[in-house]
Amino acid sequence: MENVSQEDQLQSIKAFQSTIRKSENALVNMTQKRNNTTLLQKRLQALYIGLALLEKIWNQKSHPYTEEDIAEARLVLMGLFPSLESTYANSKEGSPQKTLLERRIKAFHLAVQAMDTY
Repeated sequence: MENVSQEDQLQSIKAFQSTIRKSENALVNMTQKRNNTTLLQKRLQALYIGLALLEKIWNQKSHPYTEEDIAEARLVLMGLFPSLESTYANSKEGSPQKTLLERRIKAFHLAVQAMDTY
């Protein structure tokens, strides 16, 4: 995995935590409305795993995930890139949304790199 600055490590962990919080809130709302939550649950699990692997590499924290869990999470995260990059391309230059997307995309790329080396 590439050498990552402390600042980028912190921003990547925060990007994952923020995305997890938003996804957890969406899951609660979707469950209350009795909507199908299967896709969101898969994405949320992939986010948990991505964050856990980054924290393992950078902060030596352990995690309970199997190689199979990690492989599945990798596919889910990879599947998010087209929509993230499309939204990024359509975001206004210098906007908070564009900055958030930059950090999220970078964090997801770093997590996928961590999964590749696992």
